[in-house]
Amino acid sequence: MALSWVSADLDGALLKIRVQPRAGRTEVVGPHGGALKIRLAAPPVDGAANQALVAFLAKRLGLPKTSLEIRRGHKGRLKSVWVKGLDEQTARAALIDQG
Repeated sequence: MALSWVSADLDGALLKIRVQPRAGRTEVVGPHGGALKIRLAAPPVDGAANQALVAFLAKRLGLPKTSLEIRRGHKGRLKSVWVKGLDEQTARAALIDQG
C-alpha cells in the first residue's frame, strides 16, 4: 500500500512533512492531510527547526544526517525531505509503527 506522505524516488524516498515548531517536545504525531505531522521543540528561528527536523528524522531512521536533504519548504511548515536509500516500508516502520 502506498503511503501518501512517502513516495519512492530514484535512489531514496521523498517524505512530505508538516512541522509544528515550538512544541513541548519533539515527536511524530502521525499522518495528517497527506503529510506526516511532526512536532518540534525547536523554534522556527535561524533554521533551528529545520536542523532539529533533520536530526530527529536521521535518528529515527538510523541514518547519518548527510543522507537527508530538505528540498522544499525551508521557511514553511510543509516540507519535502529527500532521504537517500530509504523505502516506504522502512519509513513506515521507523516513523509510524514506533510512534
